[in-house]
Amino acid sequence: MKKSFPFALLTTLTLSSGAAFAADQTDGGFINDSHLNVLLRNAFINRDYKGDSRDRREWGQGVIANFTSGFTQGPVGFGIDGLAQYAVRLDGGRGRSGAGGIDFFSQDNDGTAKHDLAKFGATAKMRFSHTVLSYGTQRPVLPIITSDDSRLLSETYTGFMLDSQEVDGLDVSAGYFTDEQRKSDDSHNSGLKNLMFGGASYQFNDQLRGAFYASNVQDVLNKQYLGLNYKQPLAGDQSLDFDFNGYNSRLDPNYAKSLDTGRSNTIWSLATSYNLGIHTFKIAYQQSSGSTGYHYGGYRNQGGVGDGGNTIWLSNSYWSDFNGEDERSWQLAYSVDLSGIGVNGLSYDVAYVRGDNIKTAATDNGHEHEFFNQLTYKVPQGPAKDLKVKLRFSTLRVSSDASDYNVGGEEVRVYVEYPFALF
Repeated sequence: MKKSFPFALLTTLTLSSGAAFAADQTDGGFINDSHLNVLLRNAFINRDYKGDSRDRREWGQGVIANFTSGFTQGPVGFGIDGLAQYAVRLDGGRGRSGAGGIDFFSQDNDGTAKHDLAKFGATAKMRFSHTVLSYGTQRPVLPIITSDDSRLLSETYTGFMLDSQEVDGLDVSAGYFTDEQRKSDDSHNSGLKNLMFGGASYQFNDQLRGAFYASNVQDVLNKQYLGLNYKQPLAGDQSLDFDFNGYNSRLDPNYAKSLDTGRSNTIWSLATSYNLGIHTFKIAYQQSSGSTGYHYGGYRNQGGVGDGGNTIWLSNSYWSDFNGEDERSWQLAYSVDLSGIGVNGLSYDVAYVRGDNIKTAATDNGHEHEFFNQLTYKVPQGPAKDLKVKLRFSTLRVSSDASDYNVGGEEVRVYVEYPFALF
């Protein structure tokens, strides 16, 4: 029996609850509140996979233009948003492109990556009180569905989305999507039938925030997410952060059969960060249990889930996600904001994660470990203000008996991003 999320009911209840608070929109209006922002992104990723005679790399220049209108005035306001994305391939032709973890440009049947890519989308939106209902091209950023913006261009969805903030501190979200557009392609044939989700986040007080969401991807899985974040201020410029994130998933029987795996997974992470001025020290533990690993992202026509390439809000997710069946992992991390010692805009992050107890066809105790470090510089002022450069290097090693779960190697990323507003 198929389960369905009562999206229509939630929409009706949310809009009805806002009726008592409805008032004329008194902000700047459709034109005065409109903005056009542009992001120039030059991105390069090189992965040298262990056991593969060829490395994989892609390099491209992307332009992402995002138009956001205001709302017409009156009890119900209307608006239109637009998204235009274009990318040109600078390197990564036949024999070097095609790694699933890079995916800047999709490949033709002969294995040649696209030379360029153009994608366009639009969204119609309606606002009533503090509730917005929209239809069209969507880029959700929620723990239960997060479109991937960590490569050259963004992946997008098509469908309805609701966001309601009628109660102070409470943010309710829901959606129904019938299409997912791959970040590396301009077609709309990624195989998604429909995806429904809903949930809310709530700011209990200045220190505690919580969130719960649930989703259903037709013929794939049901998933629930729970998140809690607590911040404890200490003397001076010190504080402690506690961050819990967890997912519970149940795969569709036929989908699990196609992957030759079990159906259930529960995965969670708990991170504790000690902040001391410009320094942050973090320790984290992550645990996966059940008859399969944690499944997310990918595209339906490639056997993936279809719920967004960044839908893994867990502490130990870097190059590897440490999400294998029964895997447990530990992390030590350190971050420093060098602005505090006179180098404005410069920061450095380093982490070491080790995972074991991975269950595969060959073992019950596969293991992996990753060393991650990233240097980031953001221009603080002047003509190039907000220009950001990110340099990342990661080393991942996976035991041979866990090779059907993950593949190790070295990864280099170089990103240069320049955002600016035209109006």
